[in-house]
Amino acid sequence: MEHGQTGEHHAEHHVAHQPHSSEQNTEHHHAKNWYDKSYKFLLILPVILIVFSLFYLYNFNNANGDIIYKDVSLTGGTTVSVFDKNIDINKLGQDLKVDFPDLLIRGMSNIRTGGQEGFIFETKAEANVTQTALEKYLGYSLTKDNSSIEFSGSNISQGFYQQLKFALMVSFILMAIVVFIIFRTPIRSLSVIIAGLADIIMTVVVVDMLHIQLSTGGVVALLMLIGYSVDVDILLTARVVKDHDGTLNQRMFGAFKTGITMTLTAIAAAAVALAFTHSFSPVLSQMFTIILIGLGFDIFNCWITNASMLKWYMEAKAK
Repeated sequence: MEHGQTGEHHAEHHVAHQPHSSEQNTEHHHAKNWYDKSYKFLLILPVILIVFSLFYLYNFNNANGDIIYKDVSLTGGTTVSVFDKNIDINKLGQDLKVDFPDLLIRGMSNIRTGGQEGFIFETKAEANVTQTALEKYLGYSLTKDNSSIEFSGSNISQGFYQQLKFALMVSFILMAIVVFIIFRTPIRSLSVIIAGLADIIMTVVVVDMLHIQLSTGGVVALLMLIGYSVDVDILLTARVVKDHDGTLNQRMFGAFKTGITMTLTAIAAAAVALAFTHSFSPVLSQMFTIILIGLGFDIFNCWITNASMLKWYMEAKAK
């Protein structure tokens, strides 16, 4: 009797789950058919974004003499850190903006309490001019006990900026060479390189739109993005091209599960780091902001740009 009841129970259990499984398979089949029909059209999105980004940077360069806004660490100028928790930095910026049009003011916060500990005053003016104006406004002398003054000459800063640009360009070229050595076929390699280049270009456009003045740390963050974006693109390309288990879509989906986990983990880590550094370290805050923007574009460019190009190539090769 018990055996019969158990058999009936299993039968009911099987029947209860059969429609659900059938529904899942149907949804998966529809999603697969949609992607197979639409992946070529999806390439229109990155093409539009890349063309827009290049057009934006071209106009930006004509208007500003470069493709980014630079802070004093890249242009030369004076940085004054004043340890005074009672100063209204918004009013300070408004009052001295006339004398220093390129002025940038940031607050310094206590890591534990979050309260203001002082402010950072950056301008391209000479150190003595900046110090005199600040002392007149504050009503007291700036000394080693209550402030820190740093000045970098324009020639040194601009020379350092040129070296950073050269390092960025060389690293991208070396990355491209390594990718060509690994995959050997131009189309496979170009899909990785185009996706990585699109990450950097689109990130720079958003940084400009947010009026972020890049420091040396910001340029370093762009260097880090090159390495990370290429990692995920190489993972996808290697799985699709060199792994022969399963169908093309199955290999791409397997790579997607691994790659998206890697990227989302990196985004979560960068977001936590940004939350902790935002109030007390402008350089680190800028780095993590740029990394977060770049990782967002990496998801788009890897799984739409690179994936669609690879699928198109593999299907054309099969025919």
